[in-house]
Amino acid sequence: MALILNIESSTTVCSVSLGQDGVVLFSREVDEGYSHAENLAVFVDEVLKAKGITTRELDAVSVSRGPGSYTGLRIGVSLAKGLCYGGEVPLLSIDTLQLMCLHPLVQKQFAEGEAVLCPMLDARRMEVYAAIYDSTLHIQREVAPVILEEDSFQEELKNGKVIFFGNGSDKFRELVNHPNANFVAEVRPSALLMASLSEEAYQQSAFEDVAYFEPFYLKAFQGTTPKKRF
Repeated sequence: MALILNIESSTTVCSVSLGQDGVVLFSREVDEGYSHAENLAVFVDEVLKAKGITTRELDAVSVSRGPGSYTGLRIGVSLAKGLCYGGEVPLLSIDTLQLMCLHPLVQKQFAEGEAVLCPMLDARRMEVYAAIYDSTLHIQREVAPVILEEDSFQEELKNGKVIFFGNGSDKFRELVNHPNANFVAEVRPSALLMASLSEEAYQQSAFEDVAYFEPFYLKAFQGTTPKKRF
C-alpha cells in the first residue's frame, strides 16, 4: 500500500506516472525524440501538482533502470536520485525489458496460447538488447546485447511460440522465417505500466542505494566526434 512516483526514460518515450497501491492515478507522457532533458522534470512537477502531492509525501520513487538509451537512462536516474534525496524517500528500480512485457498488446497475444516473451530494444545496427521471460515474468534468458542473425533464438523457437516486441524487433522480423515467431508492433516502455511492478518491489523492500545506484547500461557509452566544417 504505497504512493510511488514512476519515471521511465529508457527510449524516446518520456514518461512519468503516480501510482497508489499498484494503480495509476495520473500520468504525463510524450514520444517526440529524446526530449527528456526538457520534459522529464516538468512532467514530474505536473503529475505531483495534479494530485496535490509533495515529494515528502511519497513512499518511494521508482525509475526504469535499463537497458536502453545511455543519455535517457542517465537523465531519468539522476532526476529520481535528486527527488529521493530532496524528499528523503527510498529509490526503486524496474527492469525495462520486464516492464515492456506488461504492455496490453503483448498480454493479449500471450493469452491466446502458451508462449515466452522476448522484448527487444534497438541498440543500433543489427544489435538489440533482449531477454526471454515466461508467463510469470520470470527470466528465462538473461538480458544481454544480441547481434541478430537468421538463426538467433532458435532454441526458444524450437520449443514453442515466442512473442517478439519492442523497437528492436522489426530488424529481427526481416531475418527470421519460423512458424513460432510472432511479432507485436507499437510496444514501448512506459511509466503507465510501472505501477504494479514498483508496488511489488516496494512490498519486497527492494530498495536501491541512492548514493551508488547506476543504470543498467549493458554497454559503455560510445560518443561520436563531430565532423569539422570548412
